[in-house]
Amino acid sequence: MNNKHILGMDIGGSGIKAAPVNIKTGKLLDEKHRIETPSESTPEAICGVILQHIEHFRWKGAIGIGFPAVVQNGVIHTAANIDKSWIGVNARKLFSKETGLPVWVLNDADAAGLAEIKFGAGAGFKGSILLVTVGTGIGTALFVKGKLYPNTELGHIFMKGKTKDAEYYASDNARKRENLDWEAWGEKFNEYLTMMENLFWPELIIIGGGVSKKIEKFQHRLKLRAKVEPARLLNDAGIVGAAVAAKIYLKK
Repeated sequence: MNNKHILGMDIGGSGIKAAPVNIKTGKLLDEKHRIETPSESTPEAICGVILQHIEHFRWKGAIGIGFPAVVQNGVIHTAANIDKSWIGVNARKLFSKETGLPVWVLNDADAAGLAEIKFGAGAGFKGSILLVTVGTGIGTALFVKGKLYPNTELGHIFMKGKTKDAEYYASDNARKRENLDWEAWGEKFNEYLTMMENLFWPELIIIGGGVSKKIEKFQHRLKLRAKVEPARLLNDAGIVGAAVAAKIYLKK
């Protein structure tokens, strides 16, 4: 395995992005490549997109993949924003077989968190950190003294008085569905973050995902005790963190 360059992939509800990463620096080595997530996001369809990315970059080495689900030892256990046929599939074994390459798979928000802890807004921070990625859904990653508690999936908790999970009300998809401006959406998002803060008392909250590029439009609506920072790697954090995870875990 190349000890320095790994192909990172970020599987999202709307797009699957990839780029080779220098895991020593966290920098992308080539322009990010994006392919729309298939409308029927079955294992076969997703494998097809992964193979397209490999062909695009002419990739021969290790791959790290962030996946929008609970992932334990490579096995997919949930499917909120992906086809239900994924549940029970060992994605790591499937992707390794289809690509013929060493692959590591982890939760997509955990991947973004690893990138921010190593290269971004959480680098050098000694306290507790909650990273929240906001896009089609809401993903979370929780760190204490730099150590990840995996698969927190806190976007799927129920907020007080609500009949559906938090990401239905506070994701970027919800903002678009309800045609909310950033001010109105920021208030909803603040409700969600306040709940997270009261449960876990993080000292730093990092906002990632697509909305991290627009944080100036809603940050003044966030009334929290914790320090709030945008993800410095912005929407590339998932790609970089997936590559970092592959470096950490494939060598074990």
